[in-house]
Amino acid sequence: MYQVRTDLALEAREKFEEDNVEIKGVRLEEEQAASDIHISSVIIETENGAKSMGKPKGNYVTLEAPGMIEEDDGYHREVSVQLSKALKRLLPQKKDFTTLVVGLGNREVTPDSLGPRVVDNLCVTRHIIREFGKYVIGDSCHKSVSGIVPGVMAQTGMESMEIVRGISKETSPDVIIAVDALAARSTRRLNRTIQITDTGINPGSGVGNHRHALNSESIGVPVIAIGIPTVVDAATIVIDTMNTLLGALSQAEQLQRIGSSYEKLDMMEKYELVRELLAPQLNTLYVTPKDIDEAVKRLSFTVSEGINLALQKKEECGEDA
Repeated sequence: MYQVRTDLALEAREKFEEDNVEIKGVRLEEEQAASDIHISSVIIETENGAKSMGKPKGNYVTLEAPGMIEEDDGYHREVSVQLSKALKRLLPQKKDFTTLVVGLGNREVTPDSLGPRVVDNLCVTRHIIREFGKYVIGDSCHKSVSGIVPGVMAQTGMESMEIVRGISKETSPDVIIAVDALAARSTRRLNRTIQITDTGINPGSGVGNHRHALNSESIGVPVIAIGIPTVVDAATIVIDTMNTLLGALSQAEQLQRIGSSYEKLDMMEKYELVRELLAPQLNTLYVTPKDIDEAVKRLSFTVSEGINLALQKKEECGEDA
């Protein structure tokens, strides 16, 4: 069976809604955080819900911000603030904790370079605090933060999980934040959506390149994953195009029969049909927007700023959270 390629829990839930299937043990909460920023929380509460969704139990928070594709510093700043608020709810609630930020992905492949670029922009403080104490950096509000870019197996010959687990054993962080590029099911979510989850991450799963999971079970430390979809598979684009085309054709009386026959298929049957039509040349093709270079550069600053804000102890400095 051909599976829809998506890393977003919100899209996985939407697939069931399209098929008019109710999932027990899965809850959805929504809020309008700010102008043009919508937040959806998918909470998978039971093993049955996890099995149906194909994702581990836990919290999946999705920020949908269509304006992220624009060069609007004020808007991106607001997205960073909302990201930091969502992240704080998942971080340890004790006063002081140490954090390891892992930038997953391949720096040499632009759509996959989000994680490494985010780590490049982080405010890392562990080395300074260990050497001189937490007050010498001039801002006592910063927690201990370290960062690592483990690369990909083709570069290192090692699983990212193996590298991160070794570093975790040596440095003993209280929590790990893993940042990675994701795959989406819908083209409208490319570079416009951020997902935060406390269940960890399976690097490469969205594009069918499965690696060992980074989660609390494999690492021994709570893992929070942050990701932005930067690619979509060819079948998704074909499905969207066919739906639009047949919708237009249905307006013509002589072509309504074609459109009605296609509409009788459920989503998985449509994907099976498209996969057969695309095979073998295009069914493993993934597509990214033409401005992905600038988009990833811009989004990496947005995510890193959100993490920096979440890892500052502003309340203790007399500032607003």
